[in-house]
Formats: sequence, C-alpha cells, structure tokens
Amino acid sequence: MNSFNLLKSIAEARPELRKSEQKVADYVLANPNDVIHMRIVDLASEAQVSEPTVVRFCRALDYDGFQDFKLTLAQGLASNASYEQFSLDSKDTVIEFKQKIFDSMIGNLINIRDQLDPGTLEEAIDCLAKANRVEFYGFGASAPVCADAQHKFYRMMVSAAAYSDPHMQTISALTLGEGDVVVAISQTGRTKDLLHTVKLVRDKGAAVITLCPGNTPLADLATIPIHVDVEEDKDLSTLMSSRVVHLVIIDILAVGMAMKLGPALVDHLKMIKRSLRNLRQNDKRIPPMRRPLTDSDGE
Repeated sequence: MNSFNLLKSIAEARPELRKSEQKVADYVLANPNDVIHMRIVDLASEAQVSEPTVVRFCRALDYDGFQDFKLTLAQGLASNASYEQFSLDSKDTVIEFKQKIFDSMIGNLINIRDQLDPGTLEEAIDCLAKANRVEFYGFGASAPVCADAQHKFYRMMVSAAAYSDPHMQTISALTLGEGDVVVAISQTGRTKDLLHTVKLVRDKGAAVITLCPGNTPLADLATIPIHVDVEEDKDLSTLMSSRVVHLVIIDILAVGMAMKLGPALVDHLKMIKRSLRNLRQNDKRIPPMRRPLTDSDGE
C-alpha cells in the first residue's frame, strides 16, 4: 500500500475508531511527513494520547504495531514524493506543464494500480470470457475508450460493439439478455443517459461491469463495479488521468481474456497480423532479412 492509499484508508476508517484513536488519525493525516521520523512516545505526546492508544490505532488499520505502520507510510511517501497532483498556472512554460501532467499521470496510475482489487478483476475477466456479447457504453471522453475496447475484444473473436449515442445504447440494451455483458465507462459515474441505459440492461438480465468512481449511482447499479477513484483537476475541460487509467484497465481485462482463451487465440492473432502486413508500406530503414520476427503490427 502506498502513502495515498494508506492516508485514504485512515480517513475512511476514522469514523469507526475510538475518540482517542481519532486524535492519532487526525495528527497522522495532517502531518504524515513528520510521523515517519517520530518514536511512538513522540506521536502519543503530539496527539495527546497514551502509547497503547497509538498501538491500538495501528492495529485497527491491520498493522502489527507502530513500526510496521510507520514503515509503510515512509515507503509510500518516498515513492510518491514527485507525483503530486498539479495545478496549472497561466505563467507555466511548456517544460513546466509537461512535467506536471506526466508526474500527475504517473502518480494516478500508481495509486489506481494499488487500489484495484484482484478479486474483482478476476470476476470481471471470468464474466467477459463467458459472455455471448460484450458491449461498451460511454459518452464524451469515455467514448474513445469504448472504441479502443471494442477493437481489442473484437480481435479476440468476441462479439463486441461500442456505443456513445443514447439512442443506440437504448436499442442495444433492449436486445441484450442473460449471458451478455455491458461494460459501462464513466469518469463521473453520474451521466443520466448512461444510468438510464444501464438500468435497462439490468432489467433485461445482462451483467454490467462499470469503470467509474466508487459511491456513485453508476457503481451502485453494477453487477461487478471496478472503482476508479482518480484525484485530478476538475477545472480542466478534459479529465485526462481518468481517461488514461480507463484505457489501462481495459488492457488488463483484455490480457486476462487472452490468457483464459489460450493457444487458439494466439494462433488467431498471428493470422490477423499476417493478413495486415499487406496493408502497410515496408519499412525501408531495416533490410528485409534483418527485420525482427516480432515486429509489432502497430494497429
């Protein structure tokens, strides 16, 4: 667990802690960089609690004791120090906002990687592998993610489609049934048209996998919710990090599908690769006899 997830866990667990343990939680949340250099007696003094209270606080978060807790916090702070969320300034140079965007993107990818529940991913992959049809729904910036997902799954001989029009989503939803799966993608989890079509999908008996923030109306409708809680600048016209994270999660699901489908799929993908070679101009930079056999198809 990195520092972002640990601090988030403390904030979420705080209401369930005893009042004295909440004092420790409040101090840690406000001063994480100071805590990693403290002894247990120091933290107890600053939080105005007893040393046993600090130990109980750590154990309430499933740590063996203060040293175990402090080590996790220190490791997370060290690895995430350069990946803070950015705020654009009108005076930023290209070098400055390029650095901010890359660092924020990397930080969000690391945070979501550590947050994703392997069991939920495995359940989603199993559901997709057994599906008769897989359809991807999303609007706005989520629409290109759906198109990318359709491309990946269609190559794996899956009956896949992507819809970003509310009318087509409604028609699609009404033709689904048990054994079919919809992957609904949203950066907010609150788009009214998407909520409408997902309700229709559930009424028809199809499964719904969602990629959206937790504790949202869309996540509540899911058969299998994959929570994507990204911290990013909501003032930007396009929510960049969440779109990239969604693309990576689609890659995870596609790779999981490929592994389940086994050698037959590998042969199929090789056949597609051979068929696509005639559609591309030869790369004159590399002599034909020396061109690597693993040359990517680039599609």
